Amino acid sequence: MLKKIIIPVIFSLLAYGFWISPNFKEVAAGVAVFLFGMLFLEEGFRAFTGGYLEKILKKTTNTFPKSLGFGILSTTIMQSSSLVSVITISFLSAGLIGLGAGIGIIFGANLGTTTGAWLVAGLGLKVKISAYAMPMLVFGVVLVFQKSKNLKGFGYILAGLGFLFLGIHHMKEGFEAFKDTINLAEYAVAGYPGLFLFTAIGIFATVVMQSSHATLVLVITALAASQITYENALALAIGANVGTTITAIIGSISSNFQGKRLAAAHLVFNMTTGLIAIIFIHQIIWLVEHVSGFVGIAETDYTLKLAVFHTIFNLTGVMVMTPFVGMMVTNLERFMPAPKQDVVEPKYLNDSARDFPETLAEAVRNEVIHLYDNAFEVMAHGINIHRHTIRSEDDLGQIIRSNRKVIIVEIEQFYETKVKVLYSAILDYISRAHAELPAEYAHTLYELRQASIDIVSGLKDIKHLRENLVNFTTGDNDYIRDEYNGLRIQVASMLREVYVLEQSSEEDRDILSLDELKVAAIGRIGETNARIDGLIRENKIDAAMGTSLINDLGYAKDLVWKLAEIGSVLYGMKDVELKEAEEMLKLDDEEIDNLANS
Repeated sequence: MLKKIIIPVIFSLLAYGFWISPNFKEVAAGVAVFLFGMLFLEEGFRAFTGGYLEKILKKTTNTFPKSLGFGILSTTIMQSSSLVSVITISFLSAGLIGLGAGIGIIFGANLGTTTGAWLVAGLGLKVKISAYAMPMLVFGVVLVFQKSKNLKGFGYILAGLGFLFLGIHHMKEGFEAFKDTINLAEYAVAGYPGLFLFTAIGIFATVVMQSSHATLVLVITALAASQITYENALALAIGANVGTTITAIIGSISSNFQGKRLAAAHLVFNMTTGLIAIIFIHQIIWLVEHVSGFVGIAETDYTLKLAVFHTIFNLTGVMVMTPFVGMMVTNLERFMPAPKQDVVEPKYLNDSARDFPETLAEAVRNEVIHLYDNAFEVMAHGINIHRHTIRSEDDLGQIIRSNRKVIIVEIEQFYETKVKVLYSAILDYISRAHAELPAEYAHTLYELRQASIDIVSGLKDIKHLRENLVNFTTGDNDYIRDEYNGLRIQVASMLREVYVLEQSSEEDRDILSLDELKVAAIGRIGETNARIDGLIRENKIDAAMGTSLINDLGYAKDLVWKLAEIGSVLYGMKDVELKEAEEMLKLDDEEIDNLANS
């Protein structure tokens, strides 16, 4: 509803501005080009976030000072606190970082964004940057059309910088041209009324553009052209700082409760920082004058003084709020509690199904399939493969080796919400029904019970595998990554085979194909074991990597075995006689070992 009102108002104001002043067109075009450059810049940096950012976050967010430093550095490099905020909310929602670390990154991002004001005030207005914009755009656009992800990303960054420079040039030229027609400084408002008015304008401008960086550049270029007063520019900078929280708030809408907590922390921090700046505005201005004099900034260089002001009041906010981070985390967790878990309940287990042995066994089978369908998500995501990939006919080996992206999965939470209750209900139901069944059906229930146990045990194997698998498949060592990708292929192949059995009609199912995969898995595991010593001797991997791989080979083998048994029980023949014949044809463990080693 709000958008339906705001957008037409903005369009009307822009149209009116274009009609009354050609200089307004140049300023507005400069803002538009600048924002377009921001989009290009963000798109470019997104190309380099996969894998690299995850590893950096793990190493740089285990303490608050490190989180703060990461926020400063990442925002300084990317020149977008909005992008850093959105990435942080995403990682927090996925459980990769804690709330305290996320708050540290947000604090750091606020400090990091002050470098943009320094760059524009110290360089952008004193050098003819439009001369550099055109070559950047040309080279950048050429690189954008390349197939290489890295080249394309670098092209977006280069073109983004070109658009930023071009936008600053047009804003600067537009405000300079205003001098001949209208002096916007005549609309200055002095004292606290002006402070509150222009702070509100700064908030509004940043909410509309969703970029405090763009607002600051607009303010700096207007200030350089003397179109606004220094005092009003300070108020606009405060407003830009508060308004930038809109991006975090929008980004948190689709996130979980953790992302919403971080957006709230961001709002609290920026509102508090803005309030401090307003209350102590005269003291901060006094400090700005002393710092400016100390570093040699000219008395009339108001654009650089604005950069000093922006840095000082953000630094003050960090210094004031840092001691209260623990309290902030506690209060956010109290006032924004985690939602009640959506626990998966049994779908097929009921008393009426116990009236006949056939319906009872089928109800249990369907419930175990329900359990497996839930576990399938974690098993696939646990080895960083999407379920649709496993369900497709795509080449698993090619996809696994070419994609290093980590899929976020919270195994413990998933077990509590989608497995535990269902698993307990199945075991309880089988225990109560077991004594009422004829022998052949009792054996079927025993197998289904064991399949349920194997499903839960398989989740534990995934949990054990996942940490090393993620670390080594996203790491820089090609040899250990290849070995772990081999494990992923083994598990994914068996998951796919079970899925094929599920989709096939009963008469077309061939569970003996599971034995073929077990033989292939044993063969690959044996080959991998034989390679480990050589890889260590040749210093291609270290001993710790080798030890981890040996342990994980065991987990992978157990998981493949369990999946084969699960597939056999759930999708094998239901007819007792046919099932017996099927069991006779299946290979036992000794036969599989002999075939694999032959």
